Amino acid sequence: MFSYKLKRVFVLIVLLLWLPFYIVLVLNLLAYFERPNLIIELLVYVVAGVFWAWPFKTLFKGIGQANKKK
Repeated sequence: MFSYKLKRVFVLIVLLLWLPFYIVLVLNLLAYFERPNLIIELLVYVVAGVFWAWPFKTLFKGIGQANKKK
C-alpha cells in the first residue's frame, strides 16, 4: 500500500510528535484526580503505555525490514 520510505516517515512522525503529545495529555488528565493506590496507578500507566500504539499497529508492523521485492 505505502512505500517503505513513506511508512518510515509516518512512524517517525508518530514517535516524535504523537507520543510526546500523548504523554503530556495522559499526565494532565491524571493530574485532575487524587493520586490512587500505587498498584492502581501502575495499572493505569501500563494500560496508557500500551494503548498509545494500538491505533498504529499496522503502521509499525514490518518497519524493521524493507519490503521484499517480488
